[in-house]
Amino acid sequence: MEKKKRDLAALATIPLIMTLANSMLIPVLPLMQKKLGITAVQTSLIITVYAAISILCIPIAGYLSDRYGRKKIILMGLSITAVGGAVSGLGAWLLEGGAYWTILGGRFIQGIGAAGAFPIVLPLVGDMFKSEDEVSSSLGMIETSNTFGKVVSPVLGSALAMAIWFLPLAVIPVFSLISILAVAVFVKAPKQKESEQLHISAFLQKLKDTLKQKGSWLYAIFIIGCLAMFIMFGFLYFLSNSLEDVYHIKDIKKGLVLAIPLFAICSSSFAAGKLIGQNKTRMKWFTIIGLLALAVIMIVCGLGKSNSLVLLIILLFVGGVGIGAALPSLDALITEGVQKEERGTITSLYSSARFIGVAAGPLVASTLMKQEQWLFYLFAALAFGSCLLSLFAIRPQKE
Repeated sequence: MEKKKRDLAALATIPLIMTLANSMLIPVLPLMQKKLGITAVQTSLIITVYAAISILCIPIAGYLSDRYGRKKIILMGLSITAVGGAVSGLGAWLLEGGAYWTILGGRFIQGIGAAGAFPIVLPLVGDMFKSEDEVSSSLGMIETSNTFGKVVSPVLGSALAMAIWFLPLAVIPVFSLISILAVAVFVKAPKQKESEQLHISAFLQKLKDTLKQKGSWLYAIFIIGCLAMFIMFGFLYFLSNSLEDVYHIKDIKKGLVLAIPLFAICSSSFAAGKLIGQNKTRMKWFTIIGLLALAVIMIVCGLGKSNSLVLLIILLFVGGVGIGAALPSLDALITEGVQKEERGTITSLYSSARFIGVAAGPLVASTLMKQEQWLFYLFAALAFGSCLLSLFAIRPQKE
């Protein structure tokens, strides 16, 4: 692992930058709504369209990475992301009447590029290390980079928007270029053997056999990953809007408050990645305990109105610790549980499931903003259901 520090650092820029490309927008969505003269649901589509197209493209990118190599697909994905960011930024700057639709078009392109970036990092890390301890620790670092991006993004997004409201859109090509250079120069991906490059018919049959053999726990992890991201992005959307509408907190102060629960996710992800090692039973219980803590916190949030901002932030901080404990465990279970030849496709299906949660969370939260209690009860029910699914469907001792 010591020899691959630069490779890992370069790969860690990908989830960081992909997260910035999306999460930077959350604190500035209310401002965009006012500038563009659109509704709350239309505003949430700026997040949703990015995730929705990624859901469709991620499995394709996963197969292509299995067939042609992870590094090639990652570089292509980052390049497409840069183009999409440029379209959104230029549209917001140069157009007036059609700015909203141009921004959506750029976000659509970005989503296609994102499908070939972060989701391919997970199988590449699995390819690079032979020891399961190293894989788990490295995936913990990747997930930490992902959540660190979420910590930084509210503050950075708010600061950029204070200068020019569309700047969080316009800087994405610059961030993407940094990651492209880092991956191109420092990442030495393992060479694929000819025998690993299965043709589509043989590959699909092998994938079908894997899903048939291991489907019970794989599908469970897909669902849990989806629901965890749904809850995370749902309560972040809720918090972002509440800070402005209820507590009248804006700009960088708002970004700093949003960063508190995200810091909890980041710290918890890093710690969990270090602690789970190669012990799959430990991964399962980290997931269960994290999701149970999240469910309890969501119930408490639902029972009490958000009159006290301090109490709300403390509760969401604890909920963030729960999400952070679960995510690296899920990453490690799925990456280490399948063979290298189909790792890209299986992990891409998992990433697609997570993106469904990213897409749906803000959309559902935007429709339930005035029914805060029921929104948190929904989050609690989904977290508790995920906890039960982890308990009964994930059985690592039998794998």
